[in-house]
Amino acid sequence: MPPLTLLAATSLPAMPPATVAPFAWSLVLSGAVVILSLFPLAAGRAKADFTPADLAAPRAMFERLPAWGKRASWAHQNSFEAFTLHAPACLLVLLAAPNLTTTAGLSAIVAWLHPLLRLGYISAYVANVPPLRSLCWAGAILCTGLLYSEGLRALLQG
Repeated sequence: MPPLTLLAATSLPAMPPATVAPFAWSLVLSGAVVILSLFPLAAGRAKADFTPADLAAPRAMFERLPAWGKRASWAHQNSFEAFTLHAPACLLVLLAAPNLTTTAGLSAIVAWLHPLLRLGYISAYVANVPPLRSLCWAGAILCTGLLYSEGLRALLQG
């Protein structure tokens, strides 16, 4: 199959941009949150006197990080984990978009909410506010689960 034919066969159905925009933006913004999680980690490394010599073994400097820097490192690692769960949920809903019905509004809300909750999670983790961190984590996981549920429901009905 020629590449252009394969691309056309796998492309998303034509949908109004407003229908799929929240899910596409959620995917992009959630990826951006992973990148943004580098900033507190970089600040922690700067506080630990990061030098070019540390590039040989960057994990070895973990013990030199201040407590908030260690939490920033853990938040950064968790950001990758959350993204690997959320990205397929967004893609599933994007594929199922033609079959979305009345709950599309709720799906759009949770799609927008996920990256915001993840930013809150990182902030609460670095600031050492465990209850808020846990609420943000649980809320973001719930958003991802709802997107999976909506995407599967739409695909099974369509």
